[in-house]
Amino acid sequence: MAEQLKNVYTKEYIKKLAFKIEENYQEFDSDSFINSIFNPTWKSLELKARMRHIVITLNEYLPLSYKKQLEVLKPASKDFGSFEAMFFQDFVEVYGLDDFENSMEALEVFTQGSSSEFAIRQFILKYEDKTMKRMKLWSKSSNEDIRRLSCEGCRPRLPWAVSLPKFKDNPLKVLEIIEELKNDKSLYVRKSVANNLNDISKDNPHFVIEFVKKNLGISKELDWVCKHASRTLLKKADDEILGLFSFAQAHHVDILNFTCDEIVNINEYLNFSFEIVSDEPLGNLRIEYGLYYLKANNTHNKKVFMISQNAVKSKSKKFIKKQSFKNMTTRKHYLGKHYISIIINGKQMIKKEFILNDTSN
Repeated sequence: MAEQLKNVYTKEYIKKLAFKIEENYQEFDSDSFINSIFNPTWKSLELKARMRHIVITLNEYLPLSYKKQLEVLKPASKDFGSFEAMFFQDFVEVYGLDDFENSMEALEVFTQGSSSEFAIRQFILKYEDKTMKRMKLWSKSSNEDIRRLSCEGCRPRLPWAVSLPKFKDNPLKVLEIIEELKNDKSLYVRKSVANNLNDISKDNPHFVIEFVKKNLGISKELDWVCKHASRTLLKKADDEILGLFSFAQAHHVDILNFTCDEIVNINEYLNFSFEIVSDEPLGNLRIEYGLYYLKANNTHNKKVFMISQNAVKSKSKKFIKKQSFKNMTTRKHYLGKHYISIIINGKQMIKKEFILNDTSN
């Protein structure tokens, strides 16, 4: 079993943090700080709660003004990175919301090698105009982490973060950032642009469709941004977006020899295969399969999975696939009747039922 993310904060990690802080603030009581981190509640805390506990404890052992605290934390942060270092940003979110300038400077430092995408959102909610003005400046930074923050931080529906209701209603300020970054030399930044546009497509699809119309075909890099930004609309089989990517209805394509397991056991795989054929070259095809998962209330929830999307020069092609039915924390499977479908260029071509069973009892 994979190690839980929350366990990244080992005793060695917290010791390193304490010693780096002590280098910049000699009065820091490292031993007491470490003991306070690993208090009796520590083992029961999940990842974000552990981050917040570190933040609150840091504040307790840095009895300084907020500005002076940042002067200690900023140089210390240089020795930490990735997601586990986000307690530095969380410190700003908790204690710096009333000090805009010092907090913006700190988030700009902390995002380098990590990300301030979560913390910045509270500032957008409180100081929308000022924060978005700062983020437009960040979009012109020479540092790709800072440029990415300007885009990732204002995603209307950033996963695991508070949403931005105003930008869900009207994303025009977000689109200004996107225009600055759509041709960015960094793939890391362009991925953020595409993910932001995909967020926008869930509430305002017309903005993304217009973006694709204006930018598709200009460069290989922009083509990638356009397609990745359109993934939700493509899954929803939006006719206009399918047409823009030349996924016209595949009337010339037939499905032969479709087979799938009639009974699947929990924690095993559904195996299925099929062949697509045509009297002419198959052409530009987006091939997906849909799974209709049985829910607790006896209805079904459809989830679409990608198989392939490219130009097929041959007149036939065979696919052999499998789908896991292992129970996970993010998905619980219910026993009974499920369905699988094959979708080509947005059109469901075939649908078949199968039974999910449990033989472990």
